[in-house]
Amino acid sequence: MTLAKAYLTIAKEHNNLHLAWELGSRIRSCQLLLSKAAMRDDDDEPISLEEAEPVIKSLSSLIFKAQDSHYDIATTIMTMKSHIQALEERANTATIQGTIFGQLASEAIPKNIECFNIKLTAEWLQNKSLQLFSDEQKKKNSPRLVDNNLYHFCIFSDNPLAVSVVVNSTVSNAEHPKQLVFHLVTSEVKYGAMQAWFISNDFKGATIEVQNIEEFTWLYPKYISLLNHLRFYVLEIYPQLEKTCLEAFHRYYKYLNFSNPIISTKFDPQACGWAFGMNVFDLIAWRRENVTSRYHFWMEKNTDRLIWKLGTLPPGLLTFYGLTEPLDRRWHVLGLGYDLNIDNRLIESAAVIHYNGNMKPWLKVSIARYRPMWEQYVNRANQYLQDCVTS
Repeated sequence: MTLAKAYLTIAKEHNNLHLAWELGSRIRSCQLLLSKAAMRDDDDEPISLEEAEPVIKSLSSLIFKAQDSHYDIATTIMTMKSHIQALEERANTATIQGTIFGQLASEAIPKNIECFNIKLTAEWLQNKSLQLFSDEQKKKNSPRLVDNNLYHFCIFSDNPLAVSVVVNSTVSNAEHPKQLVFHLVTSEVKYGAMQAWFISNDFKGATIEVQNIEEFTWLYPKYISLLNHLRFYVLEIYPQLEKTCLEAFHRYYKYLNFSNPIISTKFDPQACGWAFGMNVFDLIAWRRENVTSRYHFWMEKNTDRLIWKLGTLPPGLLTFYGLTEPLDRRWHVLGLGYDLNIDNRLIESAAVIHYNGNMKPWLKVSIARYRPMWEQYVNRANQYLQDCVTS
């Protein structure tokens, strides 16, 4: 099609309007064919050879006809070059826009989920008995929150529904859910909704603590996303614990500026990164290695953003360099938020499936074949969810 468009321009310049019209018509037919192929659903039949072949052959014959016109070869090359450059610019622009729009879509809160959050917040603010019950549960559960014989999970999020699915799926697949303790930290805005949901629902006897990030007055407020940066303060938040599972692969050179001597002299550019959203931390080793101080060191070194631009993965790669042990990748299956081609057998045998990427399961842009695995742990019987889904 690029070649045909080049000949279309040349034909117009040489006043060969009939050939230009024919080329334009065939190009539009090809574009319609491509559009149909791109817009088809997973259940639709693919474009057949009988449908595609006449369109492609018709355009090919016109290109040969244009070549037989013996247009000046230098003019043809220059025209094609300008077309290719224009296409490259459009492709680059589309890639940048796609990245930006994808990020915006992943961060946007659908109307039904925002409705759910508002109803929960209103319930928390208006229901004093719910707040009193929460205070009673805190006192009752306080010994369990620091019991190292139990299994502790830390989740930092401002999405009550997503957190609920993580907790529900974990307790539903645990042999002894009463041995599980979940430490949830959320934003001040979502604190009421998170409290109302987890205090009002039973999660098979698991202990659940909800904390407001504003309680941690010692945090550095300059960080853009405090909830994301909390993972570097696990020891400070839970100083009495020894191990915790934190719910939050690439080579180092993809994330860090190795032209900077402080990086190139200390780190291997080919070292493997890891999925930083889900980790098991040994907090005794954390204290011994003084991990939080390491993190502060690198954050101070990067005040001018010359080592990395944004995000928590680059400082994580620097902070935990040499301190990690790999897990069997079959244990933690990644990519359900962007990869369309994950083997079902891998998903079924995984201990953890991770919807990392922009196509989160609660968004319309989610990948349809992975959504049911997430939705099965949504409490559809809840009246607030029913009201908001139908509103």
